[in-house]
Amino acid sequence: MKFDVLTLFPEMFESLNKSVIGKAQEKELININLVNIRDFSKDKHKKVDDTPYGGGSRNGYES
Repeated sequence: MKFDVLTLFPEMFESLNKSVIGKAQEKELININLVNIRDFSKDKHKKVDDTPYGGGSRNGYES
């Protein structure tokens, strides 16, 4: 069984290797592919934020 996980924090999933899921990966029963969304950012700082829906300021406060 193959799982593709899209995440901003792939390091959070490293703990899975030390669990029952890790044993299943060793036995090749499952495959977990972690995809870091920031790798696809076109921004030089790897930002992935978008503008707020409906306009308004980026920080949530009107100026």
